[in-house]
Amino acid sequence: MPLAALKQAAGKAMKVVSVSPDTGQQGGALAKVHCGAHALSGKAVRVNNCSSMQTSDWTQKAIHAHHCAGPLTLQARSLAAVWHPCTQMQRATQVPPLAIVRGQGPWLFDDRERRYFDAVSSWWVNLFGHADARLNAAIKDQLDQLAHVMLAGCTHEPAVQLAERLSLLTGGVLGHCFYASDGASAVEIALKMSFHAWRNRGRPSKQEFVCLRHGYHGETLGALAVTDVQVFRDAYDPLLLRVHQVMSPDARQAADGETAADVAQRAADALEALLQQRHDRIAAFILEPLVQGAAGMAMHDPSYLRRVRALCDRYDVHLIADEIAVGCGRTGTFFAFEQASGKGQEKIWPDLVCLSKGISGGYLPLSLVMVRDALYDAFLDDDVARGFLHSHSYTGNPLACRAALAVLDRFEEDQVLAANRRRAALLTTALAPIARDPRIEHFRHQGMIWAWDVRSPFVGERFAERFQLAGRRHELLIRPIGRTVYLMPPYVLDEALADWLAKQVKATLDDVLQENPCHVDGTPEPKIA
Repeated sequence: MPLAALKQAAGKAMKVVSVSPDTGQQGGALAKVHCGAHALSGKAVRVNNCSSMQTSDWTQKAIHAHHCAGPLTLQARSLAAVWHPCTQMQRATQVPPLAIVRGQGPWLFDDRERRYFDAVSSWWVNLFGHADARLNAAIKDQLDQLAHVMLAGCTHEPAVQLAERLSLLTGGVLGHCFYASDGASAVEIALKMSFHAWRNRGRPSKQEFVCLRHGYHGETLGALAVTDVQVFRDAYDPLLLRVHQVMSPDARQAADGETAADVAQRAADALEALLQQRHDRIAAFILEPLVQGAAGMAMHDPSYLRRVRALCDRYDVHLIADEIAVGCGRTGTFFAFEQASGKGQEKIWPDLVCLSKGISGGYLPLSLVMVRDALYDAFLDDDVARGFLHSHSYTGNPLACRAALAVLDRFEEDQVLAANRRRAALLTTALAPIARDPRIEHFRHQGMIWAWDVRSPFVGERFAERFQLAGRRHELLIRPIGRTVYLMPPYVLDEALADWLAKQVKATLDDVLQENPCHVDGTPEPKIA
């Protein structure tokens, strides 16, 4: 069969998982394919006229062969057509994507009606469960009124109201919102705003940025420049801005006799040493407040935030809080940075806050950057070029903003932060057997985030992949980061569900750690979320 014809056969094709040259026939090949319900098993068929493919390309090639009477499964069709994010596609047949067809509450259901508890809130975005009735109703109502209009030269009620209500949550300190569609875009906006504001203020030399070691802020080029997760940035390093990296306040670095506050102090001292030398050239410092997600849920003492705010004030540097993952109640307060202020103290705030993920409840792509009025004012001028001309086609989409307003309604009406404190206590108690397990270390908890590290002697090869697959057998959607296992569930836990979740995670942990490492695939595994 000609290669062109193979590429057109996706709808009812067998999926090729490996191909090798057939020396008995010029331009031919023997291909292993999946068929129908047995989408991950293989048999050999002949594929002709593939001479345009290089010999080095045969192994693990994924092309289609028109040799199957029945349709492919959703899982196999996805492997044939979709390039999945954060995935080495050559290994996708070993860890095939779950074919999810519906969700309800914390549960996701696949095309065979097997259920999975969404223990990571679908990459940290879902707050109130899937198919939530109140969020559904708000979005449906908005759909009948206005699905989208450009925000340049137009405005609409959901965008205005959302900006107003978010500003009120900061006491009006962060007075303006700039909208985008995803977390990395929000970080790009914040970096550009900082540099451009200094330029408009007559200080164009302030064009350097500072970030934390092991921090993560996204994978577009600007966001990646201030990210220190090697598997994401190494390939693109020649394209990136040169930035300064300073010590993380990760409490796991505590030496004997040190507290988390001591580690925070050392990290703040390292930042101050840099600012003393380079403050006249540094535009902004960016960090993830309280929890560095992709670093393996690295948690730090809130005193670090207080010290950082003071240092940025002293050295005239913008402070950017990336609350994309940790905002919207994840750390116990709506904004994680709120915990920088002690009890009874006046609240202190960053200069820019990036929000995304949970702000729309896990429904629609939405991000935003909240800024102080003084920074906003730096762009006001008759000269258009001094304005902030960044834009996205779907900036401030009404459906996404209406979803976010429904999220804020839920926080107010259900007293979500207080309820989450009760939920957190239930799950922390239920996880006590894991916290005491001698095979793990650094059990930690912040708000609605729990994490622990499996001790190195027990990890074995491809730990995260094995844990993910074992979790499926225990009705869990869970994705460790390296040897760090974490839970970031939707805000729907009750006592029975917390107990069930803890038992399933413990059973998964036991299954994985009891495996014989000699029988595990030894292919190197990157540390990814």
